[in-house]
Amino acid sequence: MASSRLPFGTDRRVATLALARTADAFGNSFLIVVLPLFVAGPIDLDASLGVPLPLVGSLTEALAIGIALSGFSFASSLAQPLVGLLSDRTGRRRAFVLGGLAVLAAANAAYVPVESYAAVVGLRVLGGVGAALTIPPTVALIDRIAPEARGENLGVFNAARLLGFGVGPVVAGVIVSVDRYAIGGVTVSGFDVAFSLAALAAVVGFTLVAAFVPEPDPAVGSPATADSATADTVATADTSDTTTGTADTGGTGADSDVSSTTGVTAAIADLLLSITVRDPDGGIDPVLAVGLASLCIALVLATFAPLENAINARLDQGGAVFALQFAAGVLATIVLQAPIGRASDRYGRRPFLLAGFALLVPATLAQGFVRISVTMLLARFAQGVAVTLVYTPALALAGDRAAAEAAEVGSRSERTAGRLATVTTAYGLGVAIGPIVAGALLAYGFVVPFVVGAGLGVCGFCLVYVGVEEIEEIEGIENRS
Repeated sequence: MASSRLPFGTDRRVATLALARTADAFGNSFLIVVLPLFVAGPIDLDASLGVPLPLVGSLTEALAIGIALSGFSFASSLAQPLVGLLSDRTGRRRAFVLGGLAVLAAANAAYVPVESYAAVVGLRVLGGVGAALTIPPTVALIDRIAPEARGENLGVFNAARLLGFGVGPVVAGVIVSVDRYAIGGVTVSGFDVAFSLAALAAVVGFTLVAAFVPEPDPAVGSPATADSATADTVATADTSDTTTGTADTGGTGADSDVSSTTGVTAAIADLLLSITVRDPDGGIDPVLAVGLASLCIALVLATFAPLENAINARLDQGGAVFALQFAAGVLATIVLQAPIGRASDRYGRRPFLLAGFALLVPATLAQGFVRISVTMLLARFAQGVAVTLVYTPALALAGDRAAAEAAEVGSRSERTAGRLATVTTAYGLGVAIGPIVAGALLAYGFVVPFVVGAGLGVCGFCLVYVGVEEIEEIEGIENRS
């Protein structure tokens, strides 16, 4: 059988899923640039402005834009745990990914005829649900391809995601800088072109997964057989608990409807139980610990962009310099994801998690006190390194724990996507909440957001130090029969 690895060493299945993620991240990131202009331009906000809102007073244009942007992240983060558990319970990870990409494509295309603000928010929430349908199952597929290279594969995947996320806004900015385009004798707005390309990007991702990622075999059972099956398939599927009747029972009609309802109810029950799970030794669950730590680091990372005007004024710099500073953090994560993931496969997850938070504290604190643009750029790069040291090993550790649990109690109880969703959900919530926190803290002084961010870094370090222990000989655990 031909090698499943590409010339540069990455598994072909990982590369396919990473490329699909690059495509949909490219399209999703379009809206970061396009939506603020769209809401402030063609969308009629007059009827909505001034509407009283709890805690924040009344709706302003800036707040309306913020709500529209955050709706995606909140919806995605809240839905991911349930999606992860459902995909574990049914084993239909490829189907979830395809469904999510289809929802994203439809939501992005639906912006073209939209004229109301409520519709924009609704489509953002729908897009967030679509993203939630793709993220935990995709990460679970990546996780199971080669357990011995779990960190490296997750690093490649995350780097691809960030590449699409970084390039998309640049392309979108160029597109919407032109008011009208003549395409095939029809004049369309720059917004319509941007939304259409965002939808097309999701279609490209859908096509890649549909063509090159086979549906896992639902007959695959134990972790040992799952690992061997990845030579011919992209990932394993969990065999559903036959007492719930949630997967492939062959039933139709009312029996099938009852099975589906039972499966969702059981998954929700599992979700509620997983939130309070504790380590068998009585301490905090390690996956919950790295999830909370990921929330801390995402909150810190997301506070930078909303402070653009304050940073530019303090450092007497322009928007182009700020863009370079912002890009420095993204560049660090893109370049270092795979190497750090590979190193964590060899040396363990915990040392990198601790090193990441140890670096995050001074890198974040420095941003509140620097007076030179170059120093801010260096601090941002260091912060990007810190984020990379934490996020990929955190995902890999969640995969390690899920594999160890499956080996101990049997594949019917495997919760790979659900465990990984703990980390992705926490990180997504941090990204969604961070801008709001930054804006609120800035009112107390420029340095306050950065001091609080450094404090969150200390909290993350403590969570990892107290709550995370290395799983020894994880490869042997996963492959034992």
